[in-house]
Amino acid sequence: MSTRIRRSVLWLAVIVLASAALAIFIALATSSAPASGTGPVVKDMKGNSVVLDDGELTPAAEKAMDAVPDAGGRLIAESVGLDVPLGEMNEVDGVITPPGFTSAYLVRNRGVAPADVANGTTYAVTHSLRNGGVAPGNYLFDVDSGKPTIAIGATIEVDGTSFVVDKAYTVSKKALPAQTDLWADTPNRLVLITCLQNPANSPSSENVVIEAHLEVGK
Repeated sequence: MSTRIRRSVLWLAVIVLASAALAIFIALATSSAPASGTGPVVKDMKGNSVVLDDGELTPAAEKAMDAVPDAGGRLIAESVGLDVPLGEMNEVDGVITPPGFTSAYLVRNRGVAPADVANGTTYAVTHSLRNGGVAPGNYLFDVDSGKPTIAIGATIEVDGTSFVVDKAYTVSKKALPAQTDLWADTPNRLVLITCLQNPANSPSSENVVIEAHLEVGK
């Protein structure tokens, strides 16, 4: 496809505040303003070109996060037709910036790997796009209703480990830091986050959060 989606980049920032209680801020956003950006061009799931903003990802940060778009596993949510490569990356200086639009990413240095989920929470993040772009996150919500598409009780498979969805909800970016239960390192849990796009194609102001528990016997 020849469609070009300019400046439709989602960023995920995780800031750990130095305070008595651990506070984590996650903001996921896209920018759709037309621009003559000269940043790197990557492809979305439909082959559209996504032009990253200049300076969106510095070479030093890109090197430090050591992102792998495909680590050999898959993230599968069969009920919504999602089946994508599962990559890995590091949080760098409190920031997570997934570099691609065709994979979901585990954060190596936050939470635990799916194989070790008995010891904590597995955190996965992925992009969504607007203006005709399609990234993995677009499968997880309905734009018109503004609601998650995945149902309670549905299964999400992450690198061969199966989880059952307990909650699928939206939360504003401003309110997300106060969700202390979400950031507790709870054993046998998956947290999957993307941003919620809207019918007006204006900047996203909410996140889609999916929480799931380990499926027993799987």
